[in-house]
Amino acid sequence: MTNALELDALWEEFHRVVNMTSQELSAWLQIQDAGEETEPLPDRAGPVTGRHVLSILQKRRTDLTDEDVRVMYEVVDTVESEREEHGAAGTTDDTRRRHRLMSLGHDPLKAG
Repeated sequence: MTNALELDALWEEFHRVVNMTSQELSAWLQIQDAGEETEPLPDRAGPVTGRHVLSILQKRRTDLTDEDVRVMYEVVDTVESEREEHGAAGTTDDTRRRHRLMSLGHDPLKAG
């Protein structure tokens, strides 16, 4: 497991990068997976990583597992790489990129 200082820094960075609330992310994952005639169960909506991010948002720092820490690093790295490559906000017409990032809990068009 990561030492306490690294974990504190990761926790802060993860919550800075993941700028959607757990309610927003949950709703997005359900909308993303909904079909014309079907809708997934709420706990099965969206990609695995998105569901894991949602579970992390609902935890206290002291309850994190090694897998949570791995996913947090992955999400921070992915979002930071996208921001470096496309700029912080990207463009409003880059819908696929925005939706992919939203599945990780980051809305590039959200202020902050």
